Amino acid sequence: MRESREWTPQSIQTEIDALKHKPGALLPILHAIQDRFGFVPEGAVPIIAESLGQTRTEVHGVISFYHHFRTSPPGRHVLQVCRAEACQSVGGRALEAHAKARLGIDYHQTTTDREITLEAVYCLGNCACGPSIRVGNEVWGRVTPTAFDALVDELCTQPLEVIG
Repeated sequence: MRESREWTPQSIQTEIDALKHKPGALLPILHAIQDRFGFVPEGAVPIIAESLGQTRTEVHGVISFYHHFRTSPPGRHVLQVCRAEACQSVGGRALEAHAKARLGIDYHQTTTDREITLEAVYCLGNCACGPSIRVGNEVWGRVTPTAFDALVDELCTQPLEVIG
């Protein structure tokens, strides 16, 4: 069974209460919510705004400004393609185009089977081995279109993780 990422107003408030006393608390709160649930639910915006004495527009503006934040649940796997200059210089743009074509999605989108969400990142710290990608906490270097396809095929055939 897949890990539950269900949120409730109380679970959002718990994350807010743990961090709202810190200076500049909005970003740490948004990170904590996304870390816990995989995204920042739209329903969290008014709770955050009220708790921090901000408007919903201010909170939404921060969420929409930073590409890191998602407002819908991600796929089972989040696949990040490095777009930094070092990776671009060794074929990163071609890999990026291949990834989008292979998955049939653009950045910040999820495949229809909910398996993979594609995201851009701007350095994975693997510059000598570009082009690089990351899935979860694993970074792959010198990724070719063939290696990319093999990884995607492997990801899509993995059994769901059983919790409990």
